[in-house]
This record gives sequence, C-alpha cells and structure tokens, in this order.
Amino acid sequence: MTQPQPSQWTARPNGSGADGDNATVSTLQEDVVRAHSDYGAGSLILCDRLVRIYTAEGIEVQALQGLDLLVGTGELTALVGASGSGKSTLMNILAGLDSPTAGGVRVAGHDLASMTSRQRLAYRRSVVGFIWQQTARNLLPYLTATQNVELPLRLAGTGRPTRRKRAAELLELLGVGHCAGRRPDQMSGGEQQRVSIAVALSNSPNVLLADEPTGELDSATAASVFGALQTANSELGVTVLVVTHDPAVSSMVRRTIAIRDGRTATETLRHAADGSGEFGHAVEYAVLDRAGRLQLPREMTETLGMRDRVRLEAEPDHIGVWPDQPGAPAAEADPSESEDGAA
Repeated sequence: MTQPQPSQWTARPNGSGADGDNATVSTLQEDVVRAHSDYGAGSLILCDRLVRIYTAEGIEVQALQGLDLLVGTGELTALVGASGSGKSTLMNILAGLDSPTAGGVRVAGHDLASMTSRQRLAYRRSVVGFIWQQTARNLLPYLTATQNVELPLRLAGTGRPTRRKRAAELLELLGVGHCAGRRPDQMSGGEQQRVSIAVALSNSPNVLLADEPTGELDSATAASVFGALQTANSELGVTVLVVTHDPAVSSMVRRTIAIRDGRTATETLRHAADGSGEFGHAVEYAVLDRAGRLQLPREMTETLGMRDRVRLEAEPDHIGVWPDQPGAPAAEADPSESEDGAA
C-alpha cells in the first residue's frame, strides 16, 4: 500500500499531524507575543528578561541574567547593588550607550534592542538625560554653565532666544543661577553636578539617569545635589532613576531596587508617614520574576544551612521554605485525604 506523502497529512482530532503541529506552534507563538505585549503595559521603563553577556579573552561574563524591571512615569527610584552586580550595565543600556544580548527593553515606547545607530543617537538627545559620577564627563571645561546647558539645545536646532530662556530657567530652578557665567573650574563640586543636571534636562527628556551623582561629594553637598534631582522630579515631572551607594539617598526615595548577580533581588518601599511628605517605615520585599524565581538573602540561607535545594510547603497564607536536611519540619497529614492521596 502506498504511504501518503507529508503534504497529504491532515490534522487529527487529537491535534497530531503536520497541520496540528503547526497550529500548536502558532498558538504558542501568539501566547508568547501576547505575554510580552501585556507585560508592563503603561510603564515608562520596561526590562523584560534582559540579558547582557560580555566576552573577554574567550571568557563569557553574564552582567545581566534575565533581569525584569518596571518603572512608572514620574517615579523617583534608587538602584543599589554591590560592585559587579550589573547596575551600571543596566544604566548604560537604558541610556542607549550599550545594547542587550537578549531580552526586551523599552523606554518611553522606544525599543532599544532594535534601534539603529542613528535612532540611538536621536534617543540619547531627546528621550533620556544622563549624569556621570565624574563631573568632568558632564561639562565642557571651556564653556560657561549657560553655554553648557545651551549646547544640547543648539544641537537640536533650537533658536538662540529659546535656548537662553531655557538655560536661565533650569539654572535658577536648580539653585545655580549665580553660576551662569562661570566655567566648571570656577564652581564647587556640588555646583558642577547641579549644572550637569540642568544640561541633562535641557531637551526635556522623559527619563533622567544618574550614575552615582553624589559619589565624590561630602554629605552636605550630596544632599544639595539630590535635592536638585528631587526638584527635577517634582517640578518638571521627569522620571528619575539614580544609582547610588549612599544610604542617605536611598532612604529619601519611595522605592529602592537592589540588583544582585544580574537580576533584581529586592525592592524596598517607603510610604509617607503623614502629610509632611517625608517617608516613614520601610518594608523590604523579595522580587518574584516572571519565571517565578526569587533570590533568598544569603544571610538567611547561610544561617539555616540552605544549599543546593530547599523544600517548599504551601500554607493557607504563605509558602514555607525549609532546608534540605534531617529534622526539617514535615507537612502534617490531612486526615481528609485517603491513602492514595486523593481528597
């Protein structure tokens, strides 16, 4: 008997056959696309299972390992983590200075993973503002404060009267109007950083990214610089994401995100205690990513001797996590269940 050719196969009721397989694959693809499109809807910053791998001397280094992150419009958020955790890599990707290896990343509707070099340049000029820790990287030494703030506007083709007005408004707003005619070497470190913030805000970006902006400043000066970031957030409505090691800074924002080993590990949320606007008690949460993974704090796992694997027990209002070792609590048998496990 002649066997049917593959092109003659038809889908069977149980979904087998070439057409059934294609339909199943198509359905799965639609589910994946739908899940990706629904994730983070309405967020200004979206990182979806973001991966960044570097290769140095034949060795691959995973700086980001499936990082998920959502930041809403108008938020002022701190990003913390140990050296090598991946936070600077994340900031460089969000600033359009680096490209992800895999995963998705969108800022203000712009897909950073698929941008051309020309689109990336336009994105850096209009969508994001970036502030480096080293003040020398933020300002041109031979230009005055006003000229530094005007430069991005000039590159964007803005007319001179508008440039002058915008520069004066920003410098006054950030408390450095008296530095308008000064060059960077005629300013203090705090003044330089506040002028740098004005430069980053000149083209009215959606997002302001600051990488350790207070790292080289004393506590009093650092407070004035962070105050300028708060002013930009509250008065201009710009979304601010700041990398910091300064606990004083991270305690002054509503949301602090901690990155560990290339993934978001915890979030600390603070709520206003009263109408004063000051934040009260802080609550730290472990971050559960889209794959259902979370990172247990090392100080907790080491104390309980947790290694390699743990046992989970579902409780009515929580999940118990037990070390894999003799003496760990066992689940109590439910007398309503029969011997074969059926209810």
